[in-house]
Amino acid sequence: MTADPQAATKTGYDGETLASLTADATAIMARYPDPRSGLLPMLHLVQSVDGYVSRDGILFCAEMLGITAAEVSAVATFYTQYKRHPNGTYTVGVCTNTLCAVMGGDAIFDELSDHLGVGHDETTDDGAITLERIECNAACDYAPVVMVNWEFFDNQTPETATALADQLRLGDDVVPTRGAASVCSFKQMSRVLAGFPDGRADEGTGAGEPTLAGLKIARERGWTAPEAPPAGGSAEGAAAGQTSPPVGTPGSSAERKPATSSDTQTGKDKKPGEDAK
Repeated sequence: MTADPQAATKTGYDGETLASLTADATAIMARYPDPRSGLLPMLHLVQSVDGYVSRDGILFCAEMLGITAAEVSAVATFYTQYKRHPNGTYTVGVCTNTLCAVMGGDAIFDELSDHLGVGHDETTDDGAITLERIECNAACDYAPVVMVNWEFFDNQTPETATALADQLRLGDDVVPTRGAASVCSFKQMSRVLAGFPDGRADEGTGAGEPTLAGLKIARERGWTAPEAPPAGGSAEGAAAGQTSPPVGTPGSSAERKPATSSDTQTGKDKKPGEDAK
């Protein structure tokens, strides 16, 4: 980009917005040996401004990285966290993967869909909520789980989930089960995903009782994990002071000279007359 952010740009951003985006994108690119590696966080950056990955956002990323708009679009349409149409203030994601589904995730989604009048990846008329079916949230110990802009709301039911949605639409403050003490907007969360911390990383509880139950039992019973063998070796070799199996013995990955007829005979995968290798 030139010194004047508006010079030679094909985007429709105003000068102030373009200057701010350019400064942030430059900071993102500086994190990587190859600036092109910054495309993923840069897409979150433009999403934090527009509320989705817009045409202007795609053109901006392409201009900053010196790649084509088609290349940017190929990435933006691959990952579901990048929205190609305006998103609601809150993304309400209902996990319907295996465990959450068994525990009631599908029932929660269906109830929310009926209550809000929208389906998957659709937004309520007031622009408050975009509803999504999402894959595993890595919180199976709290199933079924609903997330609001990627903040956890654990052990949900159809009733608690609809009450949560109503609070969000009214503009009430809601408190996640774990993690941050509040829920920010979709645009604000997109900026965090772009790599610009909002100061909330250390808020709240990270791991609750169900997550730590196994660790607690292990400590009470004195259980410990077995020691890992040294790289390239085995537990038996480590006990004998040997760091790796001798060449040609089981477990060895080193090359060895053919020692038996089975090492040199023509196998089923070789053509007649072809030397064994």
